[in-house]
Amino acid sequence: MKYKLIALDVDGTLLNDDHKLSPENREAIAEVTRQGGQIVLCTGRSPQNSIPFMEEMGLAGYVLGHNGAATVRVEDREVLHIYGLDARGLDPYIDYCRARDIHYDVNTAFDMYVDNVANLTKEATFMYEHFRITPASLPAWEDFREPVVKFTVFTKSDILDEAQREWSTWTHLYNIVRSGEFFVDFMHPDASKGNALMNLASQLGIAQEEVLSIGNYYNDISMLTYAGLGIAMDNSPLEVKAAADAITGSNNDHGVRDALVKYCLS
Repeated sequence: MKYKLIALDVDGTLLNDDHKLSPENREAIAEVTRQGGQIVLCTGRSPQNSIPFMEEMGLAGYVLGHNGAATVRVEDREVLHIYGLDARGLDPYIDYCRARDIHYDVNTAFDMYVDNVANLTKEATFMYEHFRITPASLPAWEDFREPVVKFTVFTKSDILDEAQREWSTWTHLYNIVRSGEFFVDFMHPDASKGNALMNLASQLGIAQEEVLSIGNYYNDISMLTYAGLGIAMDNSPLEVKAAADAITGSNNDHGVRDALVKYCLS
């Protein structure tokens, strides 16, 4: 098989709009694995709520979570690499969100914290239930025992657009990426899906031209451009499609299956 390492985004790529894994995608992934390809999930999700998809597919290996800020081994959940960010530098952004009643969360490799878990809005509660993750209340920075790897802002898209315009005028220390219509993620400046995928490929002795990646959103661009073959989903924004080498079907039409059959199994 030409491609030895296959990196898949999760939401909007591997999963359909109901956040389900289709039998068609599952079967294609199983066949790629049988033929020697290694699947890695490269996602904005936490390892906590992305590893279960690897287990559902019967896969070992790795998850590149939090947009590449945390690389975790599936079998024992050992954190192999993290990009820890400057948490205290988040204070102005937290003040901005609090002043405008914008929801945010703070993430370590496996844990998530919100301003006050007792005061979650219905929208935030639904989101966390939907993504199968349970947040705790945010402690003081000095009480953290593990590095913070991601800060995520969640709100309506127009409010998020305005916030990004405002933040673009600030001096900041982070890689700030739009990871969904309603989400913006802050990470260490070197944290990205592309860098995490490059590091993993190097550790596994896999050449860049032997890496294939599939994604659908702005936070996927770095891994699409790193991979020997970067494939955008048909449901991607135009800028993401422009960064890719090829386009496959949408996430609701088993686009991952189609790409794997065409480029890995033919």
